[in-house]
Formats: sequence, C-alpha cells, structure tokens
Amino acid sequence: MPNRRDEVLDAAIEVLAEGGLRRLTYQAVDTAADVPAGTTSNHFRSRDALVSGVVAHLEALDRRDWEHTAGEPAANDPEAFIDALTHMVRHALGPARPRTTARYALILEGLARPAVREPLSRAQDSLITWVSQWLATLGSPDPREHCRLLFDYLDGMIFHQVVLPQENFDPEPGIRLVLGALLQRQGAS
Repeated sequence: MPNRRDEVLDAAIEVLAEGGLRRLTYQAVDTAADVPAGTTSNHFRSRDALVSGVVAHLEALDRRDWEHTAGEPAANDPEAFIDALTHMVRHALGPARPRTTARYALILEGLARPAVREPLSRAQDSLITWVSQWLATLGSPDPREHCRLLFDYLDGMIFHQVVLPQENFDPEPGIRLVLGALLQRQGAS
C-alpha cells in the first residue's frame, strides 16, 4: 500500500505526463493526488526537491519493474533477455506510459536546468549498472557500454512510439537485431 509521499509522487508523475514541467505545481499535485492543500509542500520543500523526488521515484519504479520482469540475469540466455526487453518496451508504452512521458518532459527540461538533468543522469547510470549485468552474463566484451547503446536504441524506439505511434508495433525484431549486433551473434541466439 503506497504511503502519502508515494501518492504525491505518483500524482506528480501524472501531472508531468499530462502537462509537462510548467504544470508541476504544489496545487496541481495536491489536486491530482486528492490530498489536502499543502501536502506536497510538506513533503517537498522546494520545486527542485519535488523534481528530484519524482526522478528518484521513477528510478525506483523502473527498477521494481525490471526486477519483476527480468529477475536476476540468467547466464547465456539471450532469449530471456530479449523477452524481458520486449516486455519492458511494451510496458513503457502501455501501463507505464505516464511515467514514460513524464520522464521525457523532465529530460527536455534538463537541457536548460542542471538541477533536473543531474538526478536523471544518476538514475540512468544506476539502471545501466544494474542491467549491464545481463549483458555480462551473455558474454558482452563491454557490458556497460553495450548497455548504454542498447538503452539509447530503446529510448529512441519508445520516444518514436510515443510521438508518432505505428499500428501493430512490435519491438522484438529490432531488439533482437541490436542485441545480436552488440553480442556479435546473428539474432542473439
């Protein structure tokens, strides 16, 4: 059961997803969370603290999803990794779409504001560190760099599906191709 702080952060993600960073105000978050006025400011004393809280919450939710979907890395099982990546892309475009669009709003704001960019960078680095373990078990000669390249591809794919969706989109063939190229094995299997 989420606590009040998590409810506020979930509402902040919804506000970001629907209206971008300009709409992220204490009042908008309080309204979206259906909590008394002032609740958000009690948990986050500044707007930068709220944004940092949202980024940390996004990171925790992403990690939870990865752990639930992928579990621990399985040695030499590229199919399990492809399945996990495919599921994560579909999840990012489906049930987690508000998180995805909120993250993009934060990324764009980070272009001008280091206070936004820095926690996003730390969150991405943390996820890359964790997911690169899969690539190591699959024999990647440079798992961290390969994970960064893979995430760049996945982020681009997800972004295009958010802004210019294709009917009957299937992320699996592209994931298979990119992973195969990174691991220098045709088809990654």
